[in-house]
Amino acid sequence: MNELMLPRFMSCDARMEDAEIVVFGAGFDGTVTYRPGSRFGPQAMRSEFYGLETYSPMLDRDLTEIAVCDGGDLELPFGNTGSALDMINRTVTGIVEAGKKPFMIGGEHLVTLPAFKAVQLKYPDVCLLHLDAHTDLREDYLGEQLSHSSVVRRIWEIVGDGRIWQLGIRSGLKEEFAWAGEGHTSLRPFDLSAAAEAVKSLSGKRVYLTIDLDVLDPSIMPGTGTPEPGGVSFNELQKALCSFGRLNIVAADVVELAPRLDNSGISTAVACKVMRELLLLMGKPVLRND
Repeated sequence: MNELMLPRFMSCDARMEDAEIVVFGAGFDGTVTYRPGSRFGPQAMRSEFYGLETYSPMLDRDLTEIAVCDGGDLELPFGNTGSALDMINRTVTGIVEAGKKPFMIGGEHLVTLPAFKAVQLKYPDVCLLHLDAHTDLREDYLGEQLSHSSVVRRIWEIVGDGRIWQLGIRSGLKEEFAWAGEGHTSLRPFDLSAAAEAVKSLSGKRVYLTIDLDVLDPSIMPGTGTPEPGGVSFNELQKALCSFGRLNIVAADVVELAPRLDNSGISTAVACKVMRELLLLMGKPVLRND
């Protein structure tokens, strides 16, 4: 991670050795199937994060009360998917081996694969909780198995049946829904009403939480590469996130913000608030003497 890349996220100023959570950006969008631009997500969120208060009245928690280190944004190679994924994997491996929780900002959804692999190597029993508009269960996309359209299928190949929950899904091939329906994943389509069911199932287990921002309706999140009408509201998402606070979330990511597709900046502001709420859910309050 590049310590010189500024600005840092507000209040994410703990030293690596003191932090519970380490935030970093992975601005990669080399396999997008529709509209590119998520590579600019981390940079845009850094500049807009200062528009938020550190305090969440919904959670009654404050970022100044948790220890978060901002590790900067990775400088990922263009045109080399394998090298980019390897760099992400090495970064997350370093974080989890240091006993910290990684929080990654994408980038397209494929960046979840190398991050999950690193977490699963540390915690072999980890489960995936996946919020998205799309199934991401294709065997391949135009013959390419490493695609944001197939990222959850690749993760299933690592963990097998019974370890993946998918919420909010409303788009995908008929074959993907059928495959999930065979019991390979716990897919609950269209909304987040099954959040409580997922929390009950995942209680006591280690969880990797991945949020593709297109789970939100495009009227709320137009700045994303593959918008899908019929999504959830922000209040629905926040309610689900609050319920996830009862889970043992050992790693998380927020992906698929494409800020230049929304000149109003609203999508970036939404992404920043999702990030703040999730950081607050993952972190334990600590006493700070500074």
